[in-house]
Amino acid sequence: MSGPTYLPPAHWNLDSIVSGLREARVAWRGPRGRLREDAGLREFPSQESLRQIIKDLCGALFPMRLGPIDLREEVEDFYVGHTIGAALDALLHQVGLELQYVGRHDPALQADTQQRAIEIVRQFGAELPRVRAALDLDVTAAYQGDPAAHSVDEVLLCYPGVAAMIHHRLANVLYRLGVPMLARIVAEIAHADTGIDIHPGATIGRSFFIDHGTGVVIGETAIIGDRVRLYQMVTLGAKRFPPGENGELKKGLARHPLIEDDVVIYAGATILGRVTIGKGSTIGGNVWLTRSVPPGSNVTQASLVSDMPDCGLGG
Repeated sequence: MSGPTYLPPAHWNLDSIVSGLREARVAWRGPRGRLREDAGLREFPSQESLRQIIKDLCGALFPMRLGPIDLREEVEDFYVGHTIGAALDALLHQVGLELQYVGRHDPALQADTQQRAIEIVRQFGAELPRVRAALDLDVTAAYQGDPAAHSVDEVLLCYPGVAAMIHHRLANVLYRLGVPMLARIVAEIAHADTGIDIHPGATIGRSFFIDHGTGVVIGETAIIGDRVRLYQMVTLGAKRFPPGENGELKKGLARHPLIEDDVVIYAGATILGRVTIGKGSTIGGNVWLTRSVPPGSNVTQASLVSDMPDCGLGG
């Protein structure tokens, strides 16, 4: 049997690589006013830290299902309190980083960054019972809406749509409290893990269920009512719209759909723009809609051709 193959020492020319990367950083930062004297400190929140914070919060929200495997019910409250305390302490640092970044050019904003961060995290913590109650309704909707589900425990542990909603309910609180970068990081963690892309600014009502889930996209200004169900590959998106003055996009305008209560949207449907899908409507698979439909509508590709030609048809 032959011995291990000998490999000569490798020389990677690291000094040249490091120097080239430094030049690239300076070239990017300089025109953007990012060459600061105190540039030794980290400016941005950490995705790794946010992932751990959200994991801990999931365990605290559902301790006997998403908490430690050896957790006993008699110490459940202790675990929840300890875990939330540690998670909020870690979140405080991340909130502070975002606020410092936002206020880096405004001394007035920099002055009370720590106190604002504390207040944001305090309000976030106070929202957790409400988040848990909303998620209970989402889990129940998934169990009742999927005949293949054997228990609410299976839904909570296995369904990507439920995992995405846990992240969204938490991210939406952060978004509303004024830390949109943190909120977006949380949303993108869920996107990477589940394939479901929900902007943290989207407003989603009670008992929401995404079945299967892969490829679902929900935009920032979308408003979704109660007891709405979406299937895989559904897009609630924005149409292209003309830029405002100086070529800037009018980002403050509502530009995503409004979905009223008790709507079902089947796989592959695309709904674009600030249109309203009326209460109790059913949108069929692979439909392309750019116009509102009244309550109780049953929209299919065939109906778009015969009854609603102005709504458009997609394949």
